[in-house]
Amino acid sequence: MSDPIDDLIAAEGLPADYRQIVEQHWQPLATRIARFPAARAPLVVGINGAQGSGKTTLCKFLEVLLARRQIRAVTLSLDDLYLTRSERQELAKNVHPLFATRGVPGTHAVAMGLGIIEDMLAGRELDLPRFDKGKDDRAEDGTRITGPVDVLLLEGWCVGAKPQDAEALAEPVNDLERQEDPEGIWRGLVNHWLSEDYARLFEQIDLLIMLKVDDFAAVRRNRALQEDKLRAADPDAPGLMDAEALDRFCAHYERLTRHMLAEMPDRADVVIPIGPDQRPRDTGED
Repeated sequence: MSDPIDDLIAAEGLPADYRQIVEQHWQPLATRIARFPAARAPLVVGINGAQGSGKTTLCKFLEVLLARRQIRAVTLSLDDLYLTRSERQELAKNVHPLFATRGVPGTHAVAMGLGIIEDMLAGRELDLPRFDKGKDDRAEDGTRITGPVDVLLLEGWCVGAKPQDAEALAEPVNDLERQEDPEGIWRGLVNHWLSEDYARLFEQIDLLIMLKVDDFAAVRRNRALQEDKLRAADPDAPGLMDAEALDRFCAHYERLTRHMLAEMPDRADVVIPIGPDQRPRDTGED
């Protein structure tokens, strides 16, 4: 009988030595989740990490590792909760042009995420949405979930983020904000939504895990690797970005990413430093 860990390593195109990462880092993390004294089911585990930090891969291994303990884990990606392309275009037209680009708080269907968690808590059947990044739009088909769920893995680049202090919004952090948001309207609304709708979603988290990259420069490098994978999968996908477009795209994430790197490690339940090779260096816990 084949080993599901080896099968997953092969399916993800990971090197054989990745099993050491699983044993040294992901297995202890699965053990902590399994032993968490949850007062309800599903337990909601938030997994925060900048683009390319390995959130999706981690969730896949956690699902398998928890299944070994007869614990059913399901992953909900914040990326799959993005507003549709037409909804974001409408938001850009009526609120601020920068909301046309997916990513920041304000560009997700937060109510949908809250509804999914509510349905899981009630044990109801549901469909997890799926977002097609190649087409930059929500896919028509989702994933049907039936039966009880023990653990919900809520993963995303800004999962668990807290708003900045108002005075921190005054100065632009890059040319995008300086040139396209000179009055701070866009970043002010992002911060406001983070303190309202997103706060309610993130309040559902029982255990917060942070995959912490070194700095924002790592985000640009890792996001470029993601773009290469998308291009390899579908060279003609309309949502693909060249280097200039990728720089502009990442600029939308810079402010909040820097903020999270500075403040989240002190309050996350688990902090896992991620090296330039996109692998964990070691596991640290608060």
